[in-house]
Amino acid sequence: MNILNNLAERVINGEEISKEEGLQILQLLDDMVMDLVEEASKIREYFFKNEMEFCSLINAKNGGCSEDCSFCAQSSKFPTPINSYGLVSKEAMLEGAEKAVSINANRYCIVVSGKRASKEEVEKIAEAVKEIKEKYPVKVCCSIGTVDKEDLQLLKEAGVNRINHNLETSEKFFPNIVTTHTWKDRYETIKNIQEVGLSTCTGGIFGMGESDEDIVDLADTYRNLGVHSIPLNFLIPIPGTPLADASNLTPAKCLKIVALFRIFNPKAEIRLCGGREQNLKDYHDVAMEVANCLMAGGYLTRAGREPGKDEEMARRLGRKLIKEGADFTLWKKEGVVT
Repeated sequence: MNILNNLAERVINGEEISKEEGLQILQLLDDMVMDLVEEASKIREYFFKNEMEFCSLINAKNGGCSEDCSFCAQSSKFPTPINSYGLVSKEAMLEGAEKAVSINANRYCIVVSGKRASKEEVEKIAEAVKEIKEKYPVKVCCSIGTVDKEDLQLLKEAGVNRINHNLETSEKFFPNIVTTHTWKDRYETIKNIQEVGLSTCTGGIFGMGESDEDIVDLADTYRNLGVHSIPLNFLIPIPGTPLADASNLTPAKCLKIVALFRIFNPKAEIRLCGGREQNLKDYHDVAMEVANCLMAGGYLTRAGREPGKDEEMARRLGRKLIKEGADFTLWKKEGVVT
């Protein structure tokens, strides 16, 4: 039986696709990838219509990290060419929020390096968030490491509604890329986020040498957790890191991964993030037929493409941008008079 037969219908009707079928999806021949996209896009359209969301981030604390994540430029364990600095000022965080609004981002994420933000850093971020919520029409997220429920509650009261904390890969493969903390540490943090009543944003990085089984395991883990947003990152090898020479992704494989996460997590926001431009290449716009969100305006240590190009893509695809505190910005496909 062809795995693609009635695939969208099955998912829309509430059927959970098995992990064995997930492997079949990832192992489809490349000449079947557009058929896969067609099925996955039906699922996206059913649950999200033609809505699209941009998010933006500020690298609020860079480098000096004690952890040894093999993909990361910010680890102090590796000789990477980055400019390390401590927590930026409240004014800088507000400027970042203003920039996010200016590029039509609906979400703004404050990201700090390190295993976890200190109590003092969390308090400073909370102060900034309160002012951001007073001044700008944007939802505020944070990515602050393995913080406890007390810190999460403080951020929630300040106006944060979502926390990012990526599992990155499967539990089995995780020790191959990180040894200074465990997958379970990260998993428990996600459970804490949920118990405090905050929305969850948790995703992965692909192209680190993981197997298809690892990719399916991660998609299944997020399905079981019921996370709200899944950011998908595709490795950009960084000089000085252990994965500097990694190169095992193709655009078609990236597209299969995007489709897999949509199929396993039909109601979650599937968000294209770091490495989307370099790894998806000519399939980039095609992937947005399956995904419904993306990170605009650059990443932590790498620049992205100009936000205007993402807006042009949204217009081409006939998508409408979700905007906090405002009506949707309505666009029509090219050639259709509004």
